[in-house]
Amino acid sequence: MTAPRLSLPEVERIARAAHAGQTDKAGRPYAEHLAAVADGVRARGGDDDQLAAAWLHDSVEDHALTGEWLAAAPLSDRTRAIVLALTRHPGEPPESYARRILGTPGALLVKEADLAHNADPGRLAVLDEASRKRLTEKYARMRALLGPPS
Repeated sequence: MTAPRLSLPEVERIARAAHAGQTDKAGRPYAEHLAAVADGVRARGGDDDQLAAAWLHDSVEDHALTGEWLAAAPLSDRTRAIVLALTRHPGEPPESYARRILGTPGALLVKEADLAHNADPGRLAVLDEASRKRLTEKYARMRALLGPPS
């Protein structure tokens, strides 16, 4: 018998609480990004494991939740693996990061939704020119490393 898992509304509540008070580069509440990524995963046909990972995809990297919390949380192994695949390590080359995403079933779709929201022209338009240029190049490079959209 398997232990009960967190429902998607519970995962969303946890993610929103963990990122409460955080803002994105444009000064918007960070939870807006998480919701947009989850919406993007849903629109791309993602499943519940991927939706849960969308809500949690930045939680460990941003220190909103700990790796220990993730390891112990009542989530599927697949959700945990996707979140870990999407967690960049300090100083990690983009090529290594992309290989980990490509090697983790389900992670690419979540990363595609993340990149789509990060690279949204309306979202980037509020940034200064140097930041907009740097981020546009960063997102384009990651897209190239990950290959054509699935």
